[in-house]
Amino acid sequence: MRIALRTLVQTALSLALMLTLAPAPTRAQSYNEVVYDALRWQNVGPSRGGRSTAVAGSDARPLEFYFGATGGGLWKTTDGGSNWSVMTDGKITSSSVGAVAVCEADPDVVYIGTGETQIRGNIMQGDGAYKSTDGGTTWQHIGLRETQNISRIRIHPEDCDVAWAAAFGVHSADNSERGVFKTTDGGESWDLSLFKSAKAGATDLVLDPNNPDVLYATIWEAWRKSWGMSSGGNDSGLWKSSDGGDTWRDITSRLGLEPAGPIGKMGVAVSGANSDRVWVLVEHEPGGGVFRSDDAGESWQRVNDERKLRQRAFYYTRIYADPQDEDVVYALNTGLYRSNDGGETFPAAINVPHGDNHDLWISATDPDRMINSNDGGGNVSVNGGETWTDQEYPTAQFYRVITTNHEPYHICGAQQDNSTACTPSSGWNHLSAAGGFGGGGHFYSVGGCESGYIAPHPEDLDVFYAGCYGGSLSRYDHGTGFSRAVNVWPENPMGESAEDIRERVQWTYPIVFDKHDSGILYTGTHKVWRTTTEGQSWQQISPDLTRNDASTVGPSGGPITRDQTGVETYATVFAISPSPHDPNVIWVGSDDGYLHITRDARAASPSWANVTPPDAPDFVRINTIEASPITPGKAYVAGIRYLVDNDRSPYVWKTEDYGQSWTKIVNGIPADDFIRAVREDPERPGLLYAASERTVYISWDDGANWQTLTMNLPVVQVSDLVVEDHDLVISTHGRAFWVMRDIDVLRQMNPGVETSDFWLFEPRDPVRRFDNTADVFYYLPSEAGQVLVEFADANGNVLSSHMSLPAADSADAEEDDASPGGGGFGGSGGGAARPSRSEGSNRFRWNMRLEGWTDFEGRIFWAAGNQGPAVVPGRYQVRLTVDGETQTQDFEIRMNPRASAEGVTLADLQERFDLTVRIRDRVTEAHEAVLRIRSIKGQVDERLEENDNTELASLGATVNERLGEVEGEIYQVRNRSNQDPLNYPIKLNNKIAALQNLVQGPESRPTDQSYEVFEVLSSALELELEQMTLIFQQDLARLNELLRQLGLEPIDAERLIT
Repeated sequence: MRIALRTLVQTALSLALMLTLAPAPTRAQSYNEVVYDALRWQNVGPSRGGRSTAVAGSDARPLEFYFGATGGGLWKTTDGGSNWSVMTDGKITSSSVGAVAVCEADPDVVYIGTGETQIRGNIMQGDGAYKSTDGGTTWQHIGLRETQNISRIRIHPEDCDVAWAAAFGVHSADNSERGVFKTTDGGESWDLSLFKSAKAGATDLVLDPNNPDVLYATIWEAWRKSWGMSSGGNDSGLWKSSDGGDTWRDITSRLGLEPAGPIGKMGVAVSGANSDRVWVLVEHEPGGGVFRSDDAGESWQRVNDERKLRQRAFYYTRIYADPQDEDVVYALNTGLYRSNDGGETFPAAINVPHGDNHDLWISATDPDRMINSNDGGGNVSVNGGETWTDQEYPTAQFYRVITTNHEPYHICGAQQDNSTACTPSSGWNHLSAAGGFGGGGHFYSVGGCESGYIAPHPEDLDVFYAGCYGGSLSRYDHGTGFSRAVNVWPENPMGESAEDIRERVQWTYPIVFDKHDSGILYTGTHKVWRTTTEGQSWQQISPDLTRNDASTVGPSGGPITRDQTGVETYATVFAISPSPHDPNVIWVGSDDGYLHITRDARAASPSWANVTPPDAPDFVRINTIEASPITPGKAYVAGIRYLVDNDRSPYVWKTEDYGQSWTKIVNGIPADDFIRAVREDPERPGLLYAASERTVYISWDDGANWQTLTMNLPVVQVSDLVVEDHDLVISTHGRAFWVMRDIDVLRQMNPGVETSDFWLFEPRDPVRRFDNTADVFYYLPSEAGQVLVEFADANGNVLSSHMSLPAADSADAEEDDASPGGGGFGGSGGGAARPSRSEGSNRFRWNMRLEGWTDFEGRIFWAAGNQGPAVVPGRYQVRLTVDGETQTQDFEIRMNPRASAEGVTLADLQERFDLTVRIRDRVTEAHEAVLRIRSIKGQVDERLEENDNTELASLGATVNERLGEVEGEIYQVRNRSNQDPLNYPIKLNNKIAALQNLVQGPESRPTDQSYEVFEVLSSALELELEQMTLIFQQDLARLNELLRQLGLEPIDAERLIT
């Protein structure tokens, strides 16, 4: 049996901490966020774009573009796509932007519509429309909330208050808030001007570029449910308005589709060069294709029937006219296609950075300037699609998150329409997930593909099992790069209905290791499977554990175009959670609403009990099961049902008796914010975290009450979350990975915190080199007069002291949440940071170093920074003194495990520290000498200005000249800019400081030659200091004697320049 060592250690620690951290179970608990809101979410990337379905630009501002990220908000560039900024964080209450439009008359006026209408299996709803009048800096909600999904917004080119919105409506149910809406007062009110039926909504809308009173709209009858989708029906159609959208006429019949039958999705475009020329891309069998009208929609001819423009029609079906050439038209599908002959042929796809294209905006004044959106985000071209900007922004959509047993741990997930990705959580500088724009850093693929779970091996850290749609399952060795397919049933089911597939496997199916034996791996089809041979063979250990309702396993796609990718494969096992306490206990949930448990999993043929909560509605997807890491027999279940009759209710249950009884625990969660996952903190019983469609929630009382843990997290779908050591890690479906560090603050919350005079939380134990700072959190119920933070060794000797600024100076100097504090991440000395005196939750960051050397203004160095000596691993204290009252907490700086693996000992690091201190002190001596010399030279010049005595002038010049020679040997006085040392060789102070940089760079014992060089440089410095003292005793003494005789103030040799 192979057991993960870290799992055993964590379990033991958890059991010990239960005795000290467990709250009283009889009292409901909630806390004011102000007590802990210094905690922050950190986006750790990767900076790799995710799906976008909406783009816009401005003719008036050629470098300004927008794209709407599906689940990631609205992004803007003002430099042609080189740099992007998110514009909606904290300003709107929907994460998904499905439509964006810029007013031609005033490009500061921008409208956006939320939700998405490419009705895939993982889809997000919106909450209406928003408007900005300052280029996206601020936003106002302007209605249409119940439409949920807006596909297009168009603005009158001369009147920014007149706009139209094409609303698809609710995905999974009929609703009346759908069709084309019009406003004439900037969104204050809307009129529903085109409504076909409660089951068909508007999906495309265009204005005649030459006459905004003429509009064309397409209506689409379609729905998406958990088990499938349907595109097409008798209510789909093409409509035209000639009076600004006040009235509409159905012109569908003019297309001449034969035979008559259901019509699917349609896209429409009008030529800016010729208003009579209109194109429609139609989903229909057998008569679908590109239709062209040359009389403004009165008659049509089909000019192209290529399937490459109509494949997977529900996801694409977009067509765009060139604004200046009536023969040029673009069609979007997996590729971006261009026709130069009026739509008759689309010979080749334009090369774009990513596939699956959804939107295109073309400048009316310069058709070579355009922005395209696809499943990788938005990208700009200024040469007609020859080249495009990159998609380096953190809008990735991840389905799940898992962490590894690396030190530091890695964060892994599968990104929609991309690959799996793992990234280090911290440390390693250039590999750091914390580096780069919005995170970024280094990431690597681990097999599988865009859709699946990832199961990192608990012991062999190079090995990953990763899933993909169609039941694909790979075993990947990151060390060798070798990948092997180990599918449970390696028969590709692409295009088949669930009822026809032997082993029904969902798009995102579970893959999990046993919690007791790392040689056992579980996965699910509609049954549970186990391998003990690394996938060489699989054993079925359950029967069908799903509802398998016949109405949910038939064909998907609708009456025209089937779409069966694996998302639609239903009645499958969707969640597996082995118990960390009993190897015989496994919990299993299905996507169609069943929950099972076995208590004899190690048997040859385990038995299973249906323990579905009795109040669980039909077809609720059991999205996540959390077997309690603390309490045997206890589990938490999160279910979602938003694609069944638009049921957005939160479903969370807990059991404490192996599923014999259940309690629903959703108090405090809004009725329309459904929950995707719940996790229990492994160190504090009953401390729960929940991932919702909009944010993260926390409960301190085992789910009896919930409150948000949003902080600085934008509104975003949180698809999953895990607790890893001292961190809470989340995956999002639109903003990549985020981490909240130092959740020990949450673990330590108790009623005494809020009622205290002030509170110092126990710091977590940082790991040298992985953690750049030791973070200290404290709570002040009101603004303090003075705050002192001190760090001391285990014997109480103060190493670093930090005093808050006086009230008059503190307004501009409070520590910023984004600043590294404590002198920075390996930056200047520890004395640079100032603790905050502010009311509420505060954080102070110590860089785990002593203060750096004394410095002087204008100093130029090569290969040396003013970093104080890094303290050695061991026990330390932090003391917080608030207005004379002191609290103390202990913590440990832990040794870098990689250094230990290389044979580095604590004694080695102590030697490194001792030498670094000696070097630092020697640099300080050198700099104090420079400061004294400059002070004396300045005083001499002042005296010479006060008296014109010739002897005084001669003696003063001698003193300054001789001291200048010493200064020049200590410091290269000719250096004035950073690369001057290439011309003027560095001197003693730089050489000594550079040695410090080398010695404290690696975590190891200093080399013998480091000591030797230090002694050589130190001796050379000592000679210069002795020479300086001799000048003081001789030349300066004679000068001071003369000054006294002349009645002038002597030179103060001890005064330093400040």
